[in-house]
Amino acid sequence: MLSTPLAAALARRDIHYAWVVVAVTFLSMLVSAGAVGAPGVLLLPLQREFGWDTADISTAMAIRLLLFGLMGPFAAAMINRFGVRRMVLSSLTLVGGGLLASLAMREVWQLILLWGFVVGFGTGLTAMVLGATIATRWFVARRGLVIGLLTASSATGQLVFMPLLSMLTEAYGWRSAIALLCGLIAVAALAMLALMRDHPANLGLSAFGEVEGAPPAVPAGAILAAALGALRNAAVTRTFWVLFATFFICGASTNGLIQTHLIPLCVDFSVPEVQAAGLLALMGIFDFVGTVGSGWLSDRYDNRWLLVWYYGLRGLSLLYLPYSDFTLYGLSVFAVFYGLDWIATVPPTVRLTAERFGRERANLVFGWIFAGHQLGAAAAAFGAGLSRSTLQTYLPAFATAGALCLFAAVLVPMIGGRAKPVAAE
Repeated sequence: MLSTPLAAALARRDIHYAWVVVAVTFLSMLVSAGAVGAPGVLLLPLQREFGWDTADISTAMAIRLLLFGLMGPFAAAMINRFGVRRMVLSSLTLVGGGLLASLAMREVWQLILLWGFVVGFGTGLTAMVLGATIATRWFVARRGLVIGLLTASSATGQLVFMPLLSMLTEAYGWRSAIALLCGLIAVAALAMLALMRDHPANLGLSAFGEVEGAPPAVPAGAILAAALGALRNAAVTRTFWVLFATFFICGASTNGLIQTHLIPLCVDFSVPEVQAAGLLALMGIFDFVGTVGSGWLSDRYDNRWLLVWYYGLRGLSLLYLPYSDFTLYGLSVFAVFYGLDWIATVPPTVRLTAERFGRERANLVFGWIFAGHQLGAAAAAFGAGLSRSTLQTYLPAFATAGALCLFAAVLVPMIGGRAKPVAAE
């Protein structure tokens, strides 16, 4: 294992090993996110090759997003129980295996099994709680910034890979894009195996910015009891349900809708697939700026009001989309404006969770809140596909998502002022 000598070498240069952990986690989340986002590029090629209906393909995507979210609270408990490195390696192995097996699929049930259940379960083993775990376990100072960086890796990975995957698919077929993702997953797994440690205390360190000794490790307990216990304690508070509801809307307006259906929507308006994928990449670039900036802001300002702005601006951008006329200029304005806000909601949501429910239980509670995010994503992925199949247009789904975002902006102030963390039983 390279972590011990590397940590000693970095310490001599006054560099905390926590930043290596962030880098390895960033890579793993980036590659996993590329796998999660790939179906948005491959929807139309699968239709052309196999003749599958949009609603059928959307069913597989909805299952994937649903499992990705529902596994969140249990993923947090398993990370606490078995360790970060072991769970991330298990996740990458399942996702890579599911994608590799899909190279030979011929029937829609195989798509649902591999891309829905296997990839959904595999990505759900770490889900978004991985970034929250690393940020709260390894950092006291700069926690919001780290959450922003890791969140940006997930969202940006889902978008930046799109043009490359689209070009590979157009030139060599969709299987070449899947093969590339499998190779990248293998690289990320090797980096995780060599460099990740579960706790700062494993290297004799305190968390970055910790003024006292290294904090104790999170006690390992029964996975189901830990996850359900966190839900039971959190569910009695209004804060939990407001965060859950607004994160449901967040999922419905991001990876469930834009990531999955923006390319087919653009094709409906005669925008070439590669150009539409380029818009997603542009969103990814601005998302990175917006989400890292959101992390920086969340360390300094009231996170509730940040969320009000984020949801309100996202809602306006979605309502603007049908009026862009789907020209290059109009879509570019949408991509920049929406991209800055793509998943900027995560750093404030994680910080509010940690403040209200305590540092050691933050990843468990956030796992349940993230389940709400993916329930919204699954509903939007399926609902938008159903809208396209039955009404021959995606536009009602996009208008509904915009209105929901404005509603979320109204909900957030109900969280109230800073409260004491909910005590564990």
